[in-house]
Amino acid sequence: MVGWGRAAVVRTAGVGRFEAAEAWWDQVRADAQVEDEVRLPGSGLVAFGSFAFSPRSGDESVLTVPRTLIGRRDGLAWVTQVVAGDEPWPAGHPAEMLARSNPHLGRLDPLVELPGTVPATDWPRVVARAVRRIGTGAVEKVVLARDVAVRHRDGDVVRVAPVLERLQARYGATWTFAVDGLVGATPEMLVRLQGGRARSRVLAGTIRRAEAAAASPVPPTPAGDHPTDPRLRLVRSVKDLDEHAYAVRSVAEALRPHCTDLQVPEDPYVLELPDVYHLASDLTGRMVSGATSLRLAAALHPSAAVCGTPTPAAAAVIEELEGMDRGRYAGPVGWVDGSGDGDWGIALRCGELAPDRRSLRIFAGGGIVAASDPRAELAETEVKLTAMRHALGLLPEQR
Repeated sequence: MVGWGRAAVVRTAGVGRFEAAEAWWDQVRADAQVEDEVRLPGSGLVAFGSFAFSPRSGDESVLTVPRTLIGRRDGLAWVTQVVAGDEPWPAGHPAEMLARSNPHLGRLDPLVELPGTVPATDWPRVVARAVRRIGTGAVEKVVLARDVAVRHRDGDVVRVAPVLERLQARYGATWTFAVDGLVGATPEMLVRLQGGRARSRVLAGTIRRAEAAAASPVPPTPAGDHPTDPRLRLVRSVKDLDEHAYAVRSVAEALRPHCTDLQVPEDPYVLELPDVYHLASDLTGRMVSGATSLRLAAALHPSAAVCGTPTPAAAAVIEELEGMDRGRYAGPVGWVDGSGDGDWGIALRCGELAPDRRSLRIFAGGGIVAASDPRAELAETEVKLTAMRHALGLLPEQR
């Protein structure tokens, strides 16, 4: 779905940011007169949203109803147009309007990368402090992230359209998003609600593809053979399996009050992306609570995959050690429709534009457990930054 223009918008902040946004959305859909002949998830009245990771963030959360939306699902395409009061209907064909709003899609802006809030050279020391904190028993796992600054070389506005085009082309297995200046391609679906069923994809445990390939063959199995599949290194890693188990447990606990027939896989599978392998688990359940997708996203955020275990203690360690305001990085990003269905991903592999849109911060993080190696964790963030660096044209060999 692609939407543009603003028919209605709400910005919220603080501990009650989700509740305030949902109350506003409930009022909007109660007041709206909707003609929807398509009747599919995402047709009719839709709001796009993204939410700050922390209630103490200086960044506001947002829900926006676009004036015009083009959607496509299962071979069927539709256009939704929204007007308020006696406003006239938008003029022109929606496809032509969209093309005019995104000229020169393939041309990349000239961008320059600068150190982030915590320079890369200092990041291993931050991770080492977290490992020591875990050793005291304060937390079992904490997810730490770092940022990198990027600005337009000539001081112009950074255009979103070519970034999205490159993300979609290279990372087709992810969910590409752009909401109110937050742009990225996330491999992790926090929650999808459709037709009374909820689904959540948990990612935790990562290995660089180059590292996995270099390490092959892996140690022999009990049967004595020597498999060469580099993914086996990940599925046999105690550190990564423990990290993944924490994340799955936190999501399952959050979904149980809302679902029956909750299916929690016993073992993860390996999700392959161009730069990394992830341990992944898909949880599904039948909804019984009547919650909207937005309310489910609020209940699931923050999961252990982006915060840690136990969550309150891990959040406190993040605020103490990370040294930055995450903004909307690692918060829910997605959409909700008039029936309450919707998709909410976790804003990963992303960047957030500054208010003047002439610069942005791109982010990457990783789960820290007792067995974490600080240098390896720095390397993992560098690999995860590859998605946005490629999309922004910051990797010369991939231009």
